[in-house]
Amino acid sequence: MRVITTLAELAAAREAWMGEKQSCGFVPTMGYLHAGHLSLVEQARSENEVAVVSIFVNPAQFAPSEDLSRYPRDLPHDLALLEAAGTDIVFTPAPDDIYPPDFNTYVVPSGALAERLEAAVRPGHFRGVATVVLKLFNLVQPSRAYFGQKDAQQVAVLRRMLTDLNVPVELLALPTIREADGLAMSSRNSYLGAEDRLAATALFRALQAAAASFNASADTTIASLRRTMIETVAAEPRATLDYADVCDPATFEPLAELRAPMLLAIAARVGPARLIDNVLLNRDGSWNMGRRIGGQDSTR
Repeated sequence: MRVITTLAELAAAREAWMGEKQSCGFVPTMGYLHAGHLSLVEQARSENEVAVVSIFVNPAQFAPSEDLSRYPRDLPHDLALLEAAGTDIVFTPAPDDIYPPDFNTYVVPSGALAERLEAAVRPGHFRGVATVVLKLFNLVQPSRAYFGQKDAQQVAVLRRMLTDLNVPVELLALPTIREADGLAMSSRNSYLGAEDRLAATALFRALQAAAASFNASADTTIASLRRTMIETVAAEPRATLDYADVCDPATFEPLAELRAPMLLAIAARVGPARLIDNVLLNRDGSWNMGRRIGGQDSTR
């Protein structure tokens, strides 16, 4: 495994694999890796001749009041995991390489994707995400890029960006990887103490309850699905709901009536952590909640 820290080194490596007409699978991360990230690396390795991972805590996607300074970092551990996973190249740029002092050009998403849910709670967040991902795509020039379904709105924003700006990268969203008790894996789970860790499963339980309701009754409505999620989180005193929504998975427009595919999306604050999760309800009545590690497979 080769660790690259500069733009010039990356350009030389890129020229080498492109000169040999090798496909590149790319996994952008902010580090503090877990099994969810490694599932993306595994898929990138299986579908491409070169697997590249970036580790960069992107300051542009954090608001001044958010957790940039305390976001968890452990580069030596990350590199050990990536080497064991068979990663070919790890790109770890410095902030000044991505955002030089005179940097002044951003990608600004618009429409419902950039106004609702995560965008409403975190103004400017998707501007930072879209900008850094486009920069990384320009630097790496991958054939395919891999993201987790847990960040469904991010995936939708980036897919829209690729289409609108004619970026020749195939974006693949892979199932959410969960702990045995259903909690979606996230680097921010490290913020949770023991009691908050137990409370955090309320998000998964809320999604499970709503998805089960979707299949169980012909009388299910959008309002009842939202109510099920809201009431499940409200029953957990350590959790504070940010939103519970039912929306179109591509546009994130709110739905007025049931029509699959549709996305159940939820966000809540548990102790010091703000957590998000979602489940996709399919046309055939099934739902995809991802895959649990150390427990039962939760894909239906």
